[in-house]
Parts: sequence; structure tokens; C-alpha cells
Amino acid sequence: MKKTQEKENIIELKNIKKVYNEVTAVDNFNLEVKRGEFVTFLGPSGCGKTTTLRMIAGFELPTEGEITLNGQDISKLPPYQRPINTVFQRYALFPHLNIYDNIAFGLKLKTEEVTYKNNNGKTITRKERLTKKEIKEKVRHALEIVDLEGFEKRSIDTLSGGQQQRIAIARAIVNEPEILLLDEPLGALDLKMRKEMQIELKSMHETLGITFIYVTHDQEEALTMSDKVVVMRDGMIQQIGTPEEIYNEPKNAFVADFIGESNIFNGKVTGDKKVRFCNHIFDCVDQFPVGTRVDVVVRPEDVFMRKAGQGMIDVVVDSVVFKGIHYEITVLCGETEIVIQSIKNAEVGTTIGVDIEPDGIHLIENNVTANEFDGVITKHNTVEFGDGEFECDLTQLYPGSRILDDTLVDEKGEEINIVGTEVKVYVPLNGCIEMSDDADEGGVTGNIISLIYKGDHYQYIVRTENEYDFILDDEDLWNENDFVSLVIPKEKIKLALK
Repeated sequence: MKKTQEKENIIELKNIKKVYNEVTAVDNFNLEVKRGEFVTFLGPSGCGKTTTLRMIAGFELPTEGEITLNGQDISKLPPYQRPINTVFQRYALFPHLNIYDNIAFGLKLKTEEVTYKNNNGKTITRKERLTKKEIKEKVRHALEIVDLEGFEKRSIDTLSGGQQQRIAIARAIVNEPEILLLDEPLGALDLKMRKEMQIELKSMHETLGITFIYVTHDQEEALTMSDKVVVMRDGMIQQIGTPEEIYNEPKNAFVADFIGESNIFNGKVTGDKKVRFCNHIFDCVDQFPVGTRVDVVVRPEDVFMRKAGQGMIDVVVDSVVFKGIHYEITVLCGETEIVIQSIKNAEVGTTIGVDIEPDGIHLIENNVTANEFDGVITKHNTVEFGDGEFECDLTQLYPGSRILDDTLVDEKGEEINIVGTEVKVYVPLNGCIEMSDDADEGGVTGNIISLIYKGDHYQYIVRTENEYDFILDDEDLWNENDFVSLVIPKEKIKLALK
């Protein structure tokens, strides 16, 4: 059975990849956008969301993959041949033109095919420009949609930021595009104006019925306005879903940490719908095999305060911050921090109980306990892996072997020629890698590309120049994008012959 027109995909991105000077900005990007949807690309700066938007608009061409509009490949079409308009963060209005001429600018250049019969009865088709009357009516209608009727003769510099943004939107929609792209259009507005414009944009979308594709790093904007949210990180899609799905069922710790506020803990499944974290076994709704290591996600609003001794666990109140509509209360369960959002206050230093209901606990499988690399043994009795070179214990490769005069020998004292031998390298996450701000101290350098707080420690990802990733746990707080070197003691490096 054929899908209805409203359910059809208007645009599809298939295996899209974009590379700049050997640096991959977008990779393995696959997305279907249905006609009339409000889709938001959400992610931190540098994640590839604007690059993807520019490829849809035609300002950038994909290195690999295909973009189709209504089933037709538009990957190589220039922007002016695509029925797509873009609204930018810096509105790009013409300061020397009044509002009417700003909105009408594209219409004055636009031509439409007109078919008619001449005096001889011959059918002729030609392109004609719009009449002044047609342009005036379209501008009037666009201003009506953005609630700025009567502003035609005003100059741009007399408008507030929110009004200028609406004029930019009016100029984009007056050409009746099939798709409207919006690249962080509210970024230059203050908080109150952003919230008002979120509601207005959603209302405009419902009024116009066209497809919106929106780019933002603001989680609230994405959750407030979208039908579908595409969470991006490092040029790749992390999760696609409705705002409710993204918030309530994050697929990984990054999504859980980036969308709203979350408590994230290391946990382990101990039984049927039972998980251990914070030194307690809790009931949950997610089912995994016993022994599975998991990231446990608990939203602060799903932690409930009780009197001491009346909750699942007792905790000590460490700090209280009034946020206007609720208190943000940080409590300690041993060394582990738990954040609570509650309309009730608590006194710092007191012991209270807390409850977490099963449906407030979300489990994400995470059995990664070590970094794994392919490596090779060098003539210096070191191992090269992950863009670096490290001292290591070679004797673990051959039972009974030892180092004699800087040479690896077997149990009979005969030399083992190991230079160039390919090995598997394992470095555990916890306590085995140290970061240093001294570039010469460690065996490899890189930038911190991710950090997630897990209650009593941070989990970092450090990326090297050639894009090898090291995952490590550390109690100290570093900043994202910090340039660090990685120190790995030789006894922490585990080797195995390939």
C-alpha cells in the first residue's frame, strides 16, 4: 500500500561523507526527512551539523554519498536550482533596503513558466517575471505569517533582534520553498527572546506546512520545537528519535549527558531487571544478561528525597542551589555524587534517604573496560601503537622469557628476534593512563574531545593527531579541547601476540 503524501520522504541523505583536507567532518550520515516534518540537528560545536545543512542547501558538495529530493538526486545541483531556502544566524539582511525590498528581493529576480496561445492559436511557453501586484501580495502574506504587518516601509536598523530574525524568515518563506533550513537562527538573541521565538517558529511551521530542518546546540530548542531530533557528535549520528525518545531512552552516555541533566554511574546487572550502582541493588525496567556492565542514567527529577532510614539508600546532603522553580541538591553516597531536582529544600550536612523508581533508571550497555590497539615491537624494546611509542614488558609475550643486556631471551638464554612483531595492545580504562600538560612527558599527545562525569570520576576521550582515541578515567577535571600528553606506565600495558 502506497504511503500518503504527508508520510512520504521529501529528502533523503544516503551514506553522506564530507572530507576537508583529509579531515572527516561528516561520516556515514543517513537520514530520511518526511514532508512537513520539523527536524533538528543537535550537537556540540564542530560536530558536523552545519556542514550537513550546507550540503543540503548546496553550498557544500558531499565527498561521498547521495542527497535526494522527492526521489531525484540533487547532490551536485547548485543552490539556486534547489527549492530550498536558508535562514542564517547572522540574518544577512540588506541594510540599505527597507523591509519590503528585503523580502521582495528574491521575488524580483524570480521567473515562472507561463503558457498561453498567441493570435495564431499556437501554444507558447516562456519564463516571465512576477508582476508588481503579485510581489506585493506575496510580501504582504509573508509579513502576516511573521506577525509584522505594516512594517513594509521601516528600515532594518529600527528593528529589534527578534524582529530582524522574523524578517529573515519572511524573506526565506516568500519564495515558497519546499524546505526551509535554519542555521542557529536564534543564537544572537537574549534568553527571553529565544524562548518567544521558539514558540513563534513552531507556530510558523504549523501554519506553513513546509519542511523545517533546524541546526542548534541548544537542547531546549531541540526538545521544544522538533518532531524529530538528530543528535550528532564528531561528524556522526548518535541517535535519531522524537524529543521524548531522545530524553527518556538515550542510546549512549554522550546523548544522556548532552540532552538535559543526568546522573550517570558505572553499574553492573546482577539479576532479572536488577542493577547494582551506588553500592545498592535497584530494580529497573531494562533487561540485560547477568554480569553485563552498563552505564546507569538517572535524571535528577527522578530521584526522590525521603527521611533518613526510609529510602532505598541513605545519603549526606553536600550542597543546595535554588534554581527558581526547584532546588538542585547534590548528595553523597560514599564518594559518589547524586544530583536531585526537587521543590523541597534540604539542609547541607544532614543525612536523608533517597528513592529511585524502576522506570527512572535507564541502562545502556557498556562493556568497554580497556583500550585496544594494534601495535608493533620496535628495536628499542618498546611498542608503537595509537600514534605513540611506549616502554613495555616484553616478557609477557613469551612464558619463561627475560630481558638480558637489553635483549629478550627465552628460558634457555637464546635471543628472541622480536623487532617488527605485530601485537595486540590492551590498556585498561581505570587508573592506567594519566594526563599531563607537559607535551614531552607522555608517549603520545592529543586533544580531549569528550568528558562525561560519572558520579565520582570523569571519563575522557583523548584523540591523537591521526585520530586514534584513548579512553581513560580520571578524578581530576580537565577542559574539553585541552592539549595533553598521555603517560602509561609499562606495567599497565598488556600485550598479546597477534
